[in-house]
Amino acid sequence: MNLVSFQMRARAWRALGAGLALAGALSAPAAHAAPLDTMIKAMKFNDVKAVRKMLAAGVDPNATDPQGFPLIVLGAREKSDDAVRTLLDDKRTDVEKTDKAGENALMMAAIAGDEKLVRLLIERGAEVNKTGWTPLHYAASAGNDAIVATLLEASAFVDPASPNGTTPLMMAARGGHVSTMKLLLEQGAQKNMKNQLGLTAADFAVRYNEKDAATLLGASIPDTPNQRPDPTR
Repeated sequence: MNLVSFQMRARAWRALGAGLALAGALSAPAAHAAPLDTMIKAMKFNDVKAVRKMLAAGVDPNATDPQGFPLIVLGAREKSDDAVRTLLDDKRTDVEKTDKAGENALMMAAIAGDEKLVRLLIERGAEVNKTGWTPLHYAASAGNDAIVATLLEASAFVDPASPNGTTPLMMAARGGHVSTMKLLLEQGAQKNMKNQLGLTAADFAVRYNEKDAATLLGASIPDTPNQRPDPTR
C-alpha cells in the first residue's frame, strides 16, 4: 500500500462514517439490533456502556464489521479511545488483529494522530515493528511528530523494511513534513537508502515538489516539474 492509498482510504472512511451514521439514525431501535451490529455502533460512537454490555452478552471482541474492519481497528479509526480501552480489558482481544489491507489498530491510531491511543496500545502489547508497512510509516506519512517520537521511544526501527523498501523518511519527504524528517534523521534514519525503484528520500521530495524537504536532504527542485512515476508504487 502507498500513501495515495492511505489518502483514498481516509476519504472512504469519512464517507463510510457519514453513511453509517445516517443509517443508524434511520434504523430500528438498538434493542432490536443484532448484538454485533450494536457492538459496531458502540465502537464507532465510543459507547463504553454498550461495549461492556455486548461483551457480557458474548460478542466476540475480535469480530469484524461488514467491511472487514475488526472492532479494535474500527475503534482506533474513529478515535474511540474509551471503547478501545474497554475492548482491551477483555483478555480475548487480539491487539494485532488486522483488516483486509493488513492494517492494525496501532497503525490506524498512528495515521489518525491519536497519540493517547497509540500510547495505550503500546502499553497493552501492540508490536511497533510489525512486518511490512509499520505504524512508523503511517505516522511519518501524516507528519505526526509526537507519535513518531512515541514509536521511536518504544524501540521502533527508524528505517523499517516495507514491502517495496520505502522508509518512513521517504514518506515524510513525500509529504513535505520537514520537522518529521528532522526527527527521523536525528534518530539515525539513513537519507541515502533506496527503495526497490532505486529512489531516495530526496527523490521523493523532488518528485512531489517539496522544496524545504529537498533542501534538508541536499537536493534542489528542477525548473521543469518531474514526471517520474509515483515512487511509492
